[in-house]
Amino acid sequence: MITWIKQINWGKTAIIGTPWLWLSLFFLLPFLFILKISLSEAALMQPPYLPFIRGVEDGLVTIAINLSNYSLVFEDPLYVNALINSIEIAGVSTVLALIIGYPMAYAIAKAPQHWRLPLLMLIILPFWTSFLIRVYAWIGILKNNGLINNSLMSLGVIDQPLEILYTPTAVYIGIVYSYLPFVILPLYATLIRMDDSLLEAASDLGCKPWKQFLTITLPLSMPGIVAGGMLVFIPVMGEFVIPDLLGGPNSLMLGKLMWTEFFSNKDWPVASALAAVLLLVLIVPFVLWQHYERRQEENAE
Repeated sequence: MITWIKQINWGKTAIIGTPWLWLSLFFLLPFLFILKISLSEAALMQPPYLPFIRGVEDGLVTIAINLSNYSLVFEDPLYVNALINSIEIAGVSTVLALIIGYPMAYAIAKAPQHWRLPLLMLIILPFWTSFLIRVYAWIGILKNNGLINNSLMSLGVIDQPLEILYTPTAVYIGIVYSYLPFVILPLYATLIRMDDSLLEAASDLGCKPWKQFLTITLPLSMPGIVAGGMLVFIPVMGEFVIPDLLGGPNSLMLGKLMWTEFFSNKDWPVASALAAVLLLVLIVPFVLWQHYERRQEENAE
């Protein structure tokens, strides 16, 4: 036993074990609590659900498992539409952020060395301001007498204010603006490591610039594209602040429904079931990303 303990590489064990301990404490354990509540029944008590373990009778432990919360989530049109709407908004926002963020990341990566740091600071600068304040600022920009409508009307482009605020368009604008840096930064980190000699060799062989981009730059930047896309898609699926402030009461997303079930309806089991379903949906892109990385490593070998 003593010999076995001495053979343990404690440094390696600590390096490997620390992330697992972190994930266990701050992800696995809270998820188990959520899962337990999602299998309970709602009740007028504090906390507002019946205990998972009801008691011990004749030496037997009674465990009550309630699956009706999950059946409600998948059968009620309200929750189904919220799930579909969340996936749609997250997907479209991710694509828009990639379309806007890729040229910006590419321009920063190809800029002269002394310009890269100031340009990156301009991308990171909004994080120095409260997220809530930045979203509130868009209300003043998008409302009927806001900056956009007043500017367009003063230029004579429109006669009446455009209805932008409290529409899906406002939600997309707020999400893309807020999460754009999460696309630009990983893309920049990928593009800056690209070997420019590949482009020079392709140019010497007569390859046109647009073909160089499609055959060399774009494939080599796929890790940054996938990483940036996941950094947008995953948090947007559970977004609450932007749809609530810019989308108004008609915007329907899982984040708003969970808040309503938790704090307004006091239906913690249904809200926990929604959270568990949301997590299940978010695992899919993560698994796809792992599969993509594994295939890339196999192709490299």
